[in-house]
Amino acid sequence: MRLLAFLLIMLPSVAVSGAVRLKDLVNFDGVRGNDLVGYGLVVGLNGTGDGLRNSPFTEEIMSNILERLGVNVTGEDFRPKNVAAVLVTATLPPFARVGGQIDVTVSAIGDSKSLLGGTLVMTPLNAADGQIYAVAQGTVLAGGAVAEGDAASVVQGVPTSGVIPAGARVEQEIDFELSGLSQLRLALREPDFTTAGRIEAAINREFNRAVAVMRDSGTVELSIPETRAPSTAHAIGRIENILIEPETKARVVVDQRSGTIVMGQEVRISRVAVSQGNLTLRVEESPIAVQPNPFARGETVVVPRTIAGIEEDAGTGLAEIPEATTLSQVVAGLNALGVSPRDMIDILKTIKAAGALHAEFVVR
Repeated sequence: MRLLAFLLIMLPSVAVSGAVRLKDLVNFDGVRGNDLVGYGLVVGLNGTGDGLRNSPFTEEIMSNILERLGVNVTGEDFRPKNVAAVLVTATLPPFARVGGQIDVTVSAIGDSKSLLGGTLVMTPLNAADGQIYAVAQGTVLAGGAVAEGDAASVVQGVPTSGVIPAGARVEQEIDFELSGLSQLRLALREPDFTTAGRIEAAINREFNRAVAVMRDSGTVELSIPETRAPSTAHAIGRIENILIEPETKARVVVDQRSGTIVMGQEVRISRVAVSQGNLTLRVEESPIAVQPNPFARGETVVVPRTIAGIEEDAGTGLAEIPEATTLSQVVAGLNALGVSPRDMIDILKTIKAAGALHAEFVVR
């Protein structure tokens, strides 16, 4: 029997390896990052900047920066090749304090060919409310390379995007007081009623009283006063390492581009018979040139000639997949077909359409 050549990942893996920490299953209410964005200028490029005729916004921001520095460029015609307009993005982590540093990502928005060796000029970063929460500046570390000559060029990676580690300094804090919460909501990353019920029971066991209640499949609410903890942070620290065994849906995920198949631990297949075969269509063009006799009047004529044929493989015949109650039995039954991963994807689709595959089928 030929082994099934596809990537098999156990989902959920925790069903085999055991329970996982609560902090890996939920997000705590208010404990989240905030997205920041800014528009800036990268200078010091080695002739790989924006073409200012195609990117007039680069010239505009460059003029504004120079005028703020006391350089009057009004009416001047300057078109340097070493500057590029960029968008700067970052995530302000929860409870970030003034003076802290965060990483930023720098991406060209003009026709710059590379940001290698460039330096980001001081750029304010705004949140969704329009306020400035950080300021970014520093040397860009681009992740690609460019080599070009007069007639050809080679690009490896993406040199028009890079990062600045610890490139932004926090200037304003998010106005959120965790200690002021009397009720803390735990949002499950994978909503499930069974998992939420287990979280509720585990937290109540930890405190030996009813301090948590399941509101729905994605929310468990914790009463901070009932925990008798000194603060909300103390309560979170006490529960975040509680071990929970999560329950997830049976799921099959396939990637048609790479032929990857991922099957979950809870996948089940009813008894079904499968026959698989391939058709090969072959079309060959062999045109013939017909020429007139020497010294005769006439023109050369090309006569089309096509050879077409269809070949059908013998296939696997009709193979029976018995009813499977475990993942290993499912794999053994599919292995019996002895087909390629891409053919296996089509077989799984058909089994699902027949109602014999009892799992969520996701195609990417």
